[in-house]
Amino acid sequence: MTTFSDFDISPNIQRALADLNFQTPTPIQQQATPIVAAGTDLVGCAQTGTGKTAAFAIPIIDYIQKMPGVGKKHNNIRALIVTPTRELALQIEESFKSLGQYTRVRTTTIFGGVSQIPQVEQLKRGTEVLVATPGRLLDLEKQGFIDLNQLHILVLDEADQMLDMGFINDVKKIVKLTPNNRQTLLFSATMPLEIRALAEDFLNQPKHITVNPVSSTVERINQEIYFVEKTEKRNLLYHLIRNRGLSDVLVFSRTKHGADNIVRSLKKKGVEAEAIHGDKSQSARQRVLESFKNKSVGVLVATDIAARGIDIDALPFVINFDLPNIPETYVHRIGRTGRAGKEGTAISFCGRDEEPYWKDIIKLTRAAVTEIKDHPWPWVGAERVETPVADNAAKKGTSKSRKSTTSKKNKKRWY
Repeated sequence: MTTFSDFDISPNIQRALADLNFQTPTPIQQQATPIVAAGTDLVGCAQTGTGKTAAFAIPIIDYIQKMPGVGKKHNNIRALIVTPTRELALQIEESFKSLGQYTRVRTTTIFGGVSQIPQVEQLKRGTEVLVATPGRLLDLEKQGFIDLNQLHILVLDEADQMLDMGFINDVKKIVKLTPNNRQTLLFSATMPLEIRALAEDFLNQPKHITVNPVSSTVERINQEIYFVEKTEKRNLLYHLIRNRGLSDVLVFSRTKHGADNIVRSLKKKGVEAEAIHGDKSQSARQRVLESFKNKSVGVLVATDIAARGIDIDALPFVINFDLPNIPETYVHRIGRTGRAGKEGTAISFCGRDEEPYWKDIIKLTRAAVTEIKDHPWPWVGAERVETPVADNAAKKGTSKSRKSTTSKKNKKRWY
């Protein structure tokens, strides 16, 4: 078995890895770290939670710390990591600072939604690694506060999300601000045509690696499905939290309005819950995340975009309050639990009008799912699509059934 001590990295980074209790590299770290260390361009297809940040942070820090002038005022930016959200940017910064704690490599993060003044002050003091969201980066570069002429390494992280959020033209502008002889790393959970075209245009003979194909990531996660009347989902959520003593729960809502309603419902019943979504201010989102991490809030309700960058260790429960209409999103959601070899549980609520979504999810994942029939709010008067049942956990009363004529007619998607 490969361990981090087998990697050709400096003792001070090995020391930081030991402090963080990082012993065995994840698959992407095993594959990507040597490629990055060799100075080769890379396209990595990997989801959040696979350890990809450390896969590029370790060799980048190791490379930069050996350069002259590290830690001195006004030193040039040597590595730029572009990422779509403020939450992701802060998490990447935290990884770089933890892994580089025994080096003189400095990391600065810039993002929109807050005053630029403290960020500009940090830039003036000098930094070797810059983590940035696209808009704030272009703003400060235009104002003359950022010079990328001495850049050695460019990382485009969560490229597909930057595409989804409309940042792709900004990304192209950023790439053109950097030297042609840079090393470029592109990471993406999925590889749509536009991202492949981006890699073709801006990377030089890259190596390609893929980790955890989307259909196989769910195998180590205990999955449960509740077929529940749509109007009773909030009651079922409270019922599970109280009766099963759930805490450290991440709940997915399809809409911002829905997330707020779930939180209001839980708070009325005495459950400490908060929502995180795009309508929250940056400071409010950070406060909520900190409250969830320090366990003063036991239930975090999030939309898919807001949750994409949340990287919280040892998350035991994920609940799909609303099923996603894209089956791959289900895999991304439940991938928040069961990380680093630990067991996790994913619980899904399926209303009648979400049945087509569940059918698509089962077709993609081919996973055995435990159907829980013993609850107070099951569907009434309609049969369901057959769900593969977990061999070792079939619940009393679980039955095979076919999709009824009624449910076939009910294909209207609601979101």
